[in-house]
Amino acid sequence: MYIIDDVCYAGEVTPNIKVKEATVLRGGMILITFSTGEQRLFDTTLLTGTAFEPLKDEKVLSDFTIFHGVMTWMNGDIDIAPETMYADSYPYTAKDVSVAVG
Repeated sequence: MYIIDDVCYAGEVTPNIKVKEATVLRGGMILITFSTGEQRLFDTTLLTGTAFEPLKDEKVLSDFTIFHGVMTWMNGDIDIAPETMYADSYPYTAKDVSVAVG
């Protein structure tokens, strides 16, 4: 738990992390390079709520923009905080991602 500006937050403080690059892979997976230099895999199929329903369409998922370090879709109607993408992803260290690219 931590407090910023008299607001209490659960979890731990995360550094000001940003998405630098992203590649959509098969099966709703995204390979993300963060501002830390780390590459991590994020599984969009685990997203819940009607706001994320359009991301089930691979054409929509592939049509993203990175705006000030945040991945957005549908002209900004959908976005996911980079801190969330980092926390809910796992490290990826393979050298060749061409096999997984859809």
